[in-house]
Amino acid sequence: MYSQILCSGSAAVVASRRMRNILGAVLGRDGWMWRTHEVKLINTSSGGTVKIGEISYKLKTPRNPELVPVKYISDSLPQTVAQHLRWMMQKDLLGQDVFLIGPPGPFRRSLAMQYLELTKREVEYVALSRDTTETDLKQRREIRSGTAFYIDQVNPLFICAVRAATQGRVLVLEGLEKAERNVLPVLNNLLENREMQLEDGRFLMSAERYDKLLQEHTKEELDTWKIVRVSEDFRVIALGLPVPKYKGNPLDPPLRSRFQARDIYYLPFKDQLEMLYTAGPNIAAERVSQLLSLATTLCSQESSNLGLPDFPVDNLLPALHVLNAFPMLSSQQLLQRLYPYSSILGKEGRSAVEGVLSRFELLDGHRQPAPGAILTVSRTEDLEGHADVTLRVADKDITFQVPAGAKELRLPNSSPTFISTPSHSQLMAEMMQSHMAKDICLIGTKGCGKSVIAREFAEILGYSIEPVMLYQDMTARDLLQQRYTLPNGDTAWRPSPLVTAAIEGKLLILDGIHRVNLGTLAVLSRLLHDRELDLYDGTRLLRWDRYQTLKDQLQFSDQQLQERSIHSIHPSFRVLALAEPPVVGASASSSSNRGQQWLSPELLTMFLYHTVTPLAKAEEMGLIQGLTPNVPMEAAEHLLHLTHSLRKTNDPTAQSLASSLSTRQLLRICRRLSQYPEESIARAVNKACLSRFLPSLARASLEKSLDNCSIQDTPDHADTRDFSCKIKEGVLTIGNVSAPVYNPNEKIKVPDVLFYDNPQHMMVMEDMLKDFLLGEHLLLVGNQGVGKNKIVDRFLHLLNRPREYLQLHRDTTVQTLTLQPSVQNGVIMYEDSPLVKAVKLGHILVIDEADKAPTNVTCILKTLVESGEMILADGRRIISDLREAEGKSNTIVMHPDFRMLVLANRPGFPFLGNDFFGALGDIFSCHAVDNPKPQAELAMLKQYGPDVPEATLQKLVAAFGELRSMADQGTITYPYSTREVVNIVKHLQKFPDEGLANVVRNVFDFDSYNKDVREVLIEALHKYGIPIGAKPSSVQLAKELPLPEVKMTGYWTINQGGNARRKLLCPTETHPIDIKGPVFLRVQGHPCNRQESRALSFSEEKAHWQIPMSEVNIICDVTTKDDVLYVATCNPVSLYSMKEHGDKIHCMELYDVFPRTISGVWQPFVTIAPLGSPLDGQVVLHEEQSNTVLHLDMITGAVRRLMLSPDSEQPSTSASNWWSSKEQQGGHKMCQDFAHKNWLLFYKENGNQLDVLDVLEGRVHSISLPINLKSVFLVAKDRWLLLESNSNKKFLLTKPMHMAAEDSGVCQLHSISEDSVSSGHGASSAEVSVPQMLSCEQLPNENLSAALNQKIVSPNRILADAASFARVVVGFPDLVSPNEVYSFKRPVDLSEMKTGEKGSHMFLRGGLRSSPAKRDNCVSLLSANQVVRALPPNKVPLKKVYPKDVTPPMTAAYLEVTDLNSKKVKYIPVPRSMSVSPYTSWLSKISESDVLMTPLGTGGVVTVDMGGYVRLWETGLDTLQRSLMEWRNMIGTEDSRPIQITVQKDSGQDVTAPKHGKIDPNNAPHVGGNQWAGGTGGRDTAGLGGKGGPYRLDAGHKVYQVSQAEKDAVPEEVRRAAREMGEKAFKERLKEIDMSEYDAATYERFSNAVRRQVQSLRIILDTLQAKGKERQWLKNQALGELDDAKIIDGLTGEKAIYKRRGELDPELGSPQQKPKRLRVLADVSGSMYRFNGVDGRLERSMEAVCMVMEALESYEHKFKYDIVGHSGDGYDIELVRADKVPKNNKQRLKVLKTMHAHSQFCMSGDYTLEGTDASIKELTREEADEHFVVVLSDANLERYGIRPERFAQVLTSDPQVNAFAVFIGSLGDQAERLQKTLPAGRSFVAMDTKQIPQILQQIFTSTMLSNA
Repeated sequence: MYSQILCSGSAAVVASRRMRNILGAVLGRDGWMWRTHEVKLINTSSGGTVKIGEISYKLKTPRNPELVPVKYISDSLPQTVAQHLRWMMQKDLLGQDVFLIGPPGPFRRSLAMQYLELTKREVEYVALSRDTTETDLKQRREIRSGTAFYIDQVNPLFICAVRAATQGRVLVLEGLEKAERNVLPVLNNLLENREMQLEDGRFLMSAERYDKLLQEHTKEELDTWKIVRVSEDFRVIALGLPVPKYKGNPLDPPLRSRFQARDIYYLPFKDQLEMLYTAGPNIAAERVSQLLSLATTLCSQESSNLGLPDFPVDNLLPALHVLNAFPMLSSQQLLQRLYPYSSILGKEGRSAVEGVLSRFELLDGHRQPAPGAILTVSRTEDLEGHADVTLRVADKDITFQVPAGAKELRLPNSSPTFISTPSHSQLMAEMMQSHMAKDICLIGTKGCGKSVIAREFAEILGYSIEPVMLYQDMTARDLLQQRYTLPNGDTAWRPSPLVTAAIEGKLLILDGIHRVNLGTLAVLSRLLHDRELDLYDGTRLLRWDRYQTLKDQLQFSDQQLQERSIHSIHPSFRVLALAEPPVVGASASSSSNRGQQWLSPELLTMFLYHTVTPLAKAEEMGLIQGLTPNVPMEAAEHLLHLTHSLRKTNDPTAQSLASSLSTRQLLRICRRLSQYPEESIARAVNKACLSRFLPSLARASLEKSLDNCSIQDTPDHADTRDFSCKIKEGVLTIGNVSAPVYNPNEKIKVPDVLFYDNPQHMMVMEDMLKDFLLGEHLLLVGNQGVGKNKIVDRFLHLLNRPREYLQLHRDTTVQTLTLQPSVQNGVIMYEDSPLVKAVKLGHILVIDEADKAPTNVTCILKTLVESGEMILADGRRIISDLREAEGKSNTIVMHPDFRMLVLANRPGFPFLGNDFFGALGDIFSCHAVDNPKPQAELAMLKQYGPDVPEATLQKLVAAFGELRSMADQGTITYPYSTREVVNIVKHLQKFPDEGLANVVRNVFDFDSYNKDVREVLIEALHKYGIPIGAKPSSVQLAKELPLPEVKMTGYWTINQGGNARRKLLCPTETHPIDIKGPVFLRVQGHPCNRQESRALSFSEEKAHWQIPMSEVNIICDVTTKDDVLYVATCNPVSLYSMKEHGDKIHCMELYDVFPRTISGVWQPFVTIAPLGSPLDGQVVLHEEQSNTVLHLDMITGAVRRLMLSPDSEQPSTSASNWWSSKEQQGGHKMCQDFAHKNWLLFYKENGNQLDVLDVLEGRVHSISLPINLKSVFLVAKDRWLLLESNSNKKFLLTKPMHMAAEDSGVCQLHSISEDSVSSGHGASSAEVSVPQMLSCEQLPNENLSAALNQKIVSPNRILADAASFARVVVGFPDLVSPNEVYSFKRPVDLSEMKTGEKGSHMFLRGGLRSSPAKRDNCVSLLSANQVVRALPPNKVPLKKVYPKDVTPPMTAAYLEVTDLNSKKVKYIPVPRSMSVSPYTSWLSKISESDVLMTPLGTGGVVTVDMGGYVRLWETGLDTLQRSLMEWRNMIGTEDSRPIQITVQKDSGQDVTAPKHGKIDPNNAPHVGGNQWAGGTGGRDTAGLGGKGGPYRLDAGHKVYQVSQAEKDAVPEEVRRAAREMGEKAFKERLKEIDMSEYDAATYERFSNAVRRQVQSLRIILDTLQAKGKERQWLKNQALGELDDAKIIDGLTGEKAIYKRRGELDPELGSPQQKPKRLRVLADVSGSMYRFNGVDGRLERSMEAVCMVMEALESYEHKFKYDIVGHSGDGYDIELVRADKVPKNNKQRLKVLKTMHAHSQFCMSGDYTLEGTDASIKELTREEADEHFVVVLSDANLERYGIRPERFAQVLTSDPQVNAFAVFIGSLGDQAERLQKTLPAGRSFVAMDTKQIPQILQQIFTSTMLSNA
């Protein structure tokens, strides 16, 4: 194995290695030090030659000795180095240019420098970077006293090249692989022929040719020809990395052929070992060799095949310095600093490295203790610029020296703002160790305290900090030097902060090296390795000791060296880099926005790495208590529990949530909680994570985590709290928060805005004020048009703060954020941007559209917010600390009142901004601004449109609310906002006659060409009754027929004589009731999809919705109380309640209370009585056959059973009863007319006892009667009409008004005699009417008078029976005198009409009706003076209602509305129900028509048909007319009027006296002319529209107007042609793919069901693709727009100073974007087929599969998908292969057919688990950008004994694969239980199978597309 690893040397090396292993133990360290020198090295400076081996080189005296490298050669040269040098000397003597190629690290550069030092050559060093352009390579111009000169002095490469060439220096080019292609060929000719044409006209010529010319010409001649000699000593040494292995651009072939290459690999093992032995004398030899062996192994070919980056071998040296001082340090900890493998490698890589570690016995991390803490820090006496640091390591105190800054040192842990935790103090101690040897890089997630630690580290060591915020498109020039102009217009270079920090010895903090491009960072490699730097203007910075040596050798003073632009780098200068962890497995290209794998082998050599681990829970708790002492403990604990539970999971969703809850954000939350302890944590967390705008999956995941940590969101008391804002005596109060009003200098900049207060915005503002007072900068995120700007402006207006406004956009650059450069008189002037002004003056900076600018630009705000520092492009810097600013010239001190308010749209589709929140969210306090809640929005709209009818506003608010929730679910893409509603309302306010339906088009016409979106919109608008698309003429009211005349038909006389037989006394007794229970049942809420019915046409029907009940259920009673509607069903028994305008239906299933209804033998029949105050919301249910009385509370779900009679214990409903199918002997009935008074009356048919139940008192009064009852009508509270059972004789039962004490409990029964009109009193009446309905209140007097056509005031009751439309009994029941009965007789008695079986509605009804129906469906509406009953169609005179040629529609029933005011009757058809229960005979017992009916509290009636469809009807004439007016107003009228355009201008002719004008005998139309009467538009004659005629006169010309509808209509033949064209194309397409029309129809069924989802998914995919293709700025172009950064270059006459948008070529070496990999695992098991009939689950799954296939069609390059089935036959049934996806409908249909057939014929069993597991494993093996598995299953996991935890484990088994499970709703709450155990955001339960495609769409949008 070793021979493979150490392939760097010859066999001798291997042998010597083995020798060492054997001898090392024997000889020990010193015995090993023998050397062989095959090559003698003679360095004889005296003789002026250098000999390496047998090759000698003659030295020359350098002209510029300060350019010769010093102190590179070490005392003892390893053999390998000598051999390299010898080779270089050979090439030098041959005059060839060399290319040293090898792994990253400083070794190649030091080799070149050693050679140059040896041969005393001057060096010109150039570091190439990706920013090097042709201009950098050609000559650069500078302006001197107003003229542009070419200066040989400045330009890095070229001039170096020109200078080197003319003066015989050596040009060292480092980083050839960094320069972009086609830049370097400029050098080709110089390299090959040593000649080159310069821009300023000079020509460089090789020495030989020049010397030849010189023999024929004089030097002066050559000078005038501008020919320059290239020195014969000129050489080029290029240093580069081998490119296929490392990242970069490959060498250009012509360039490559001009170099001689030498592979400079790491030093051989033994040389390295010797070096390390000398470096670490205190360390055991064994350990050193182990470390080196590890390093060598990790650089071998095998390890790079595993994808492991090279080990930074060169860093072993500094690491050994650390180890030498701390021999007890564990090797593993040390290696983590050199090679942080746990951060950069995936699982496999980590285990590989750990394998090597254990092989070399280096896994000792747990054995040795880590350094504990820094004990003391003090200045070193004898060494300037150093400090002594004492660390406590394993009970030993060790002191060592480290570089230190110039300020005074500070003891650790003495800072009030830094709370030390054990892990942090350990990190500090480790950093101190590394600081001793090398620069450090801290890696940690954002917000985990890197910056704080860095600052504390600097303060302990007395360093001044120089923070440099790196951003993505930073160039090498930004890092080192920038150009500027002097006041006289000359151009000059200004050193960057980085350079000044190096000279002054500060601690340079490079914040964000993970952002910047590697090619740019390469410029720094020499600074970091050698502490040397060459700048653009020729300045050289040298390492301090080299500078001193140079000074001593040349005897120069500092002054002289500075004149030669040589400066020393301060010995204390150190670099501390901060970075976020590299994304494991991400490509290194920065294009993927998930972060990049930035830690490349090259960067590994530059730093020692320390990881800032997230704090442990206890530490974080300590930190929080230390920094926010008053925080409520319990809250903080909950908060930390949540955060740590999120951080621990390996689910990417949870991880991203955890990143929003960084330590920084937690501290912010706690600061706020300590100020406002009553706030809820849930709100704080939701705010911090912006949960309102998270994708639905992430939001679900967060909610679940909050639940698990038992953090409850306390309901807002916003509705109860008063949100007002007032300013009193200079104090502003919003809600409960007060702040002083500001007194600004510039009043003009305080915004003033039209703002209507509404509670929700006030809440946001109160929230903002809290954070504002805590000193936070605020970030407001929301959709467009929700009022972000308004809120901010209003907020600042109230606080009276001046604002500066910055609008960001795509092209915002870092420069434009801070300064605006402009050129005046050849001098660049910088104009302060609003940002700088706000900082200076203490204004509030409002940054709008922050998400539109690239995140790398907005990142610079971080340092400004965090540390209050920022460096501007003109060299000034913003500082927050006053002490620092003292005595410095160009500083701007940040004003204490400066604040930033940033506004951004929410991340994600459809805004597609940059994720500002993701990048910078945790430095701001975030506020999600949402559309106002309906109440708030309504209140606000009322202020915008005070005259707009409230009904209209409510419709708008409701419709837009619906659209917004659709946008949240992803059904539509555009989030409709308040801004749109406000605009609609403003329009309606100004032009009230324009209809709402027209005005809403102002918003929705954007979508008018997108068919699917248009349908969704129209559906939503229609649902809330916005009649878009309706014509004012489409009114469909029922036809009115005349009523027969009203006749007086007889008298009712109440017999009150003293006769004992007539006046019967009925004894009563009272006893308390027995209550059983309560039992608590679940009250389920279902969404109510309420549709307004008057969307397209106007009819009596107001609204309709469906009750969510199963098909077999039967509705048996419906009743209302106020605006609540109750519906009871009886198979199984359940109760539904809903509000008339509500959006929820509550359902309580009672099948546990009633015995099971077995095969429909026992047919329960339930009636409802809703109770009144104080028992609102409670209901009594009565089952008629078993006489069960239940009391239900619909709010709590409590069910109590009320036992009316003490003897009803024994089961009256014994089994025999309800098995036998014999008709029951009369059931029990309940009268509930007075239920709102909380008393009910029960009786049994044919029984002789009345039970009155008083619910509040819990008593029953039983009244015994002398008659057998047929029915009871409660006419009034104390008077009840009873019908005797056989004779239909009527009796009136009166409860005594004033009972004396002795005869208490006695009721009187009076018989009523009915007399016809003719026979007068006493005669037995001919007809006895059996009332079907008798009102319990009286008609109002005006209605009574209208009904009877006479003015009359009297008590009365309205009654309906089979023979009449209605009867009015006047005087009943209060007057004793005979009561007159007036009737509206029917032509035919209803009871005599036979229930014809011909009626279409009878299509399901089997057999004849066995018994009369139990419901009469007849109600009286007293206020509207109407009687309404529901009749079956066969009892309706259809011939009168419909014209001859019209066939009546299929209906469930007709509502017969008898209007006693207008004396009309009309029949309103009730549409047929969607589904009817199969139990038809049972249905027919309930009602003779298919509907049940009850009056509505608000007027009108409700019908519920047998399929559970609820409809609200408006019957009253007045209300109908009012509604029709409103409806017509909503449509608007301006459609039909022709529009005239009138321009009023003065015609100049005066109006003479008005006259009638001549009358034209022909009466032809006239226009103008001032003479004819009856024209149009004349001046003073009478006519229409003139200018001064005496009166209007229309001579009756028919003005022909084409109606708008006709104009809009397209001729029929055109329409037909279009249709035929479509059909023809369709058929051709079918023929093409060979598909029958039947198949096509089948496929359409599936395809249409998911058309919308497919459409919206494709829209999102398209936009993402477009976003991915978005063009970038290409810099350094010769045409385009002026690049601000290049203004100076423009002044000097450069050409390439423009930038333009273009496609960015992918970086070379960056891996190809791979497609995302998706697998859909569909359930095709037998149960899918079996239950398909119940809930259509198989079809829904087929639709989902169809959706996947259609949506991803033609995106194969982005998504590679396959579809696999699982069933009892196995778990890998192939449906679609990834490499063969179906291309057309036929192939797709084939897939669907396969699914269907398979589930029909497969074995039973369930393989969900195995299928998921196998798919996840299989997908990980494939290369892809991301992996997704979606499992569709109806897994009854419990039935097959699979534990849900097991399934959860499988779903999350591999962090690379995002697996999702969609369960198709199973029985009861099983599915919900499942979801609780499965990981949040990964599992969905589709109770309604219609949701499956939606869920799939959600998964797509929130994960796949979030980072596509």
